[in-house]
Amino acid sequence: MEKLFLTVGCGNYDRTFALRTGDVQAEGIRINYVPLEAEEIFWRMGHHQEFDVSEMSLSNHVTMISRGNSPFVAIPIFPSRFFRHSCVFINTGSGIKSPADFKGKRIGAPEYSITAAVWIRGFLNDDYGVKTSDMHWFTGGQEEAGRKERVKLTLPAEIKLEPIAGDKTLNGMLESGEIDALISARSPSSFVKGSPKVKRLFPNYKDVEVDYYKRTKIFPIMHVLVIRKEVYEKNPWIARSLYKAFCDAKDVAIKNMHISNTMACTLPWLPWEREQLREIFGPDWWPYGVEANRHVLEHLVRYMGEQGLLAKPVTVEEIFAPNVVGEFKI
Repeated sequence: MEKLFLTVGCGNYDRTFALRTGDVQAEGIRINYVPLEAEEIFWRMGHHQEFDVSEMSLSNHVTMISRGNSPFVAIPIFPSRFFRHSCVFINTGSGIKSPADFKGKRIGAPEYSITAAVWIRGFLNDDYGVKTSDMHWFTGGQEEAGRKERVKLTLPAEIKLEPIAGDKTLNGMLESGEIDALISARSPSSFVKGSPKVKRLFPNYKDVEVDYYKRTKIFPIMHVLVIRKEVYEKNPWIARSLYKAFCDAKDVAIKNMHISNTMACTLPWLPWEREQLREIFGPDWWPYGVEANRHVLEHLVRYMGEQGLLAKPVTVEEIFAPNVVGEFKI
């Protein structure tokens, strides 16, 4: 029988590499894997639904679900996870010495709704007592002028947000002091180039993030895998088939990391890194599935509600296709 042909837009990850090469096959599916940067995938999928399946901003997907207008269904595959304490940058003349100093400050973000910003605002509130409404938010292009929000926002009146001028960038405004801080999934070019006016809020971010995980058991999820709803409704079986294949591909990547005579990754102390990960996280430091991630997902949904991004409450089950919630047993 002819396999169903699906185009998948997703990042170039070790955990999906076996799907690209064909070493892992999805049952009943022939995959055309298109590796792209996340911003391009989200824009093309969000505006034009160009792919049958794609990586997607988890916060954007949840926002659309809350509004009842999502054209996608998700499966609990999380191509991108990232601790975000390393992604908070400050102007050295801003007077910010600690997270508590963010109150009353001007904070930039490429988009208010991006998942990285949701997680950062979440830990600022939970760990440091800084509410989203305590800050003045500015959004726009980080390195290129003209970036817009992917989803239309309707925020509570107490949250102060304004787009920056069309000819400005957040990177330039951070370095000049027009904004006091920037939160972003990408390091601003001023920091990368070594500007003395820009530094990280948490220079020792790894220690902070390890402590954060040990306290909260949260390894933040950034992206989820979505299927166009019309494709899923015609072929609901593909959700479980894709889920199994992405799990198998991740298992291949982790197995390769355990090869002891050569290095699968260009990291000199890969065995040490692997042993540290196991000590901190246990045997699976990048879990897929609903139940293994329910705690993390519930925190994200709570943060989104507190930050004005939900039109109505959303349950974890509503985020995913119903036939991938739960596991069968033999």
